[in-house]
Amino acid sequence: MNDRRDFIRKSAMAGLGIAGIGLAGNQLNAQSIDKKKDKTKRDLSIVRVGFIGLGHRGSGHVRDSISVGGIEIVALCDIKQTSIDEAIVHINKAGMKPPKIYLNGEHGFEEMLKNEELDAVIIATPWEWHVPMAIASMKAGVAYTGVEVSAANTLEECWDLVNTQEETGKQLMILENVCYRRDVMAVLNMVRTNLFGELLHCRCGYEHDLRNVKFNGGGSDSNLVKKGEVLMGKNAYSEAQWRGLHSIRRNGDLYPTHGIGPVGVYLDINRGNRFLTLSAMATKSRGLHKYITDLGGKNHPLANVNFNLGDIVTSMIKCANGETVIVTHDTNLPRPYSLGFRVEGTNGLWYNDGDHIYIEGKAKTPHEWDNSEPWMKEYDHKFWREEGARAAGAGHGGMDFIMLYDFFDAARNKKQVPLDAYDAAAWSAISALSEMSVARGGTSVDFPDFTRGRWIKRNPEFAMDNKYPIDSERMLINDLF
Repeated sequence: MNDRRDFIRKSAMAGLGIAGIGLAGNQLNAQSIDKKKDKTKRDLSIVRVGFIGLGHRGSGHVRDSISVGGIEIVALCDIKQTSIDEAIVHINKAGMKPPKIYLNGEHGFEEMLKNEELDAVIIATPWEWHVPMAIASMKAGVAYTGVEVSAANTLEECWDLVNTQEETGKQLMILENVCYRRDVMAVLNMVRTNLFGELLHCRCGYEHDLRNVKFNGGGSDSNLVKKGEVLMGKNAYSEAQWRGLHSIRRNGDLYPTHGIGPVGVYLDINRGNRFLTLSAMATKSRGLHKYITDLGGKNHPLANVNFNLGDIVTSMIKCANGETVIVTHDTNLPRPYSLGFRVEGTNGLWYNDGDHIYIEGKAKTPHEWDNSEPWMKEYDHKFWREEGARAAGAGHGGMDFIMLYDFFDAARNKKQVPLDAYDAAAWSAISALSEMSVARGGTSVDFPDFTRGRWIKRNPEFAMDNKYPIDSERMLINDLF
């Protein structure tokens, strides 16, 4: 191809000497060809990345991506200079060349996508922007787009992600970091080697006291007591603003993916299995109002706000292969953090709270829990065995590093992403479906098949490079379904 281009260019220049015309146009053409050549000279093992959204989460992604290595940070986009500055600190500390900055309001990301040659984009913005930005990234030709959780808020948005991935041929990965948590990945090995037997039931959720986050974005409680300005709209882009408003307007499982992501992988959802139906119920709403009046009194500006979100939302899901799943959302009450994992099969179960495990015939004492720690060490996943030391100090106990390592590995080697748009849609759809079911008094609602029937033949992709292969008998059952 290069010989042909050289021949064409030399022939054109020779023609200029004879005809003496078109000099300027051919000079520009030659410059264009040389420019294309320059692009091919760049190190293709280096992933050229753009970051959209550089708040606490986005800035952490910049830091951890630098630690993963093998990237060039081409561009940063945010609406706040302070957020840009925080990310630049990490870049300067690493001795990397300065990126292009896009600080042009809410739609500055569109300019970035238009102007820059990017292999990958990472999106860490308020929930409402995830789908528009992810779609814009794929349509702009970015091969790999990583979008934070939850990926979508409505069923229409879920379909938009799937349809755009299919139409463009570009890849979308949901950045569900809990799938990469060390104990979660060890349990995945246990599931795949049939340690628990045939799986029957799983539990999970998001049980996290977010009262302070919803009102102050993680700031001091005194801010709430003094003014309550954040939720009232004085800081429209703080986490308190958008999280708090969701709690006012919606009633359902607003944040399901931290729990359902790992469970979806355990159950081969979209890859030999799928969610069929969902029914959900919500308790009354009391926790947020009590928090306001306890700290700010009955005359506080937020004391009369009506919060629609029930304090505890419980969703039950039925799967095509016969399993059931219970997902719990609990963010308005005082409680320790938990994702409430429980994985149960015909041979035994793992219960995350309390680090319990029980395997029939292998437990130290019949009908009594074993501590799960020795099992976690034995079944430790290859990702953590090989990269755990480098992950130390990264976000969320290192799992952000492992997640980004996997994302950039796919981009660098032009591989299928392990958690794609079908997963983003199926997991995020729990929000919209639970709202629908709660509004109908707990009535069962059908789960869309975002794969359009492909789930029957699709094979697992997540964390497959490992010494613990999927049990052949278990896969045979799925293949025959």
